[in-house]
Amino acid sequence: MTQTVQQMTQKMLGKQLYVVHTTPVAPREQIMALLPANLEHQIKLEKAGIMFGAGPVVSEDGSAAGGLIVIRAASFEAAKKIADSDPLHKAGPRSYRIRQWTVNEGCYSRRINYSDQSVTIE
Repeated sequence: MTQTVQQMTQKMLGKQLYVVHTTPVAPREQIMALLPANLEHQIKLEKAGIMFGAGPVVSEDGSAAGGLIVIRAASFEAAKKIADSDPLHKAGPRSYRIRQWTVNEGCYSRRINYSDQSVTIE
């Protein structure tokens, strides 16, 4: 690695997260039947500080392409345990793949309006 690259990357975040790409393998009806349990589970992970983010993935043509769940975990094994606990993975209508993701660059913004106590995340 060149000295310039080393200098540029020295202060980068370097946060290790795990990305779970979940894919439907059963009819939509089976997935929809478990969706309330799945959403309860996702909210539980969020409130526990395990989930960084989650949501559906859509292809360029507008078709559903599964979903992504980004979690905080200490290892692939820990991430797999978390992914296995998802009701849609436990029951089988979705399969998944896990990848480690190192967050180096990026940002997020938030705006808090005192007048109406609203918050916007950008």
